[in-house]
Amino acid sequence: MEKFRPCAGAIVFNDKGLVLLGNRIETNDDAWQFPQGGIEKGESPAVAALRELFEETSVTSVKLICTDKESTRYEFPFDIKEKFKKRGIDTVGQDIYFSLFYFCGDEKEINVNTAQPEFKQYAWKSFDFAVQNIIDFKKGVYLKAMKTFVPLIKQYLEERS
Repeated sequence: MEKFRPCAGAIVFNDKGLVLLGNRIETNDDAWQFPQGGIEKGESPAVAALRELFEETSVTSVKLICTDKESTRYEFPFDIKEKFKKRGIDTVGQDIYFSLFYFCGDEKEINVNTAQPEFKQYAWKSFDFAVQNIIDFKKGVYLKAMKTFVPLIKQYLEERS
């Protein structure tokens, strides 16, 4: 039976409605994505998203807006599955739950130069930029997230003004 790893993603937005993206460290190309990682035993998707957000960006000053009730599944391409197999990991993809957070901290809090860095830089970009620049096999997942969360971002910012 194929195994899909439970995963949590953190979509963080600011006062301008821009989302926080990290540029993955292991490639020379631009590889922008939301902070994300596996859900550990006993963690809820929102708690896992907060942990991953902190581990990858040092950010803690966020307010949880909502979390997906259902995961979105994506499968890894062949080359990634093969890399995992060599490391003894038999996962073929991930079931990701996104959590939406409002960033209420200071820009100085953001630091991708962590103990085990995954990003070489970060940027605040439009959600559309995130969809256009995510690796192809995750594009559908990001498109679905955009349709779900952009109206909630707009609503939250309108209520704040």
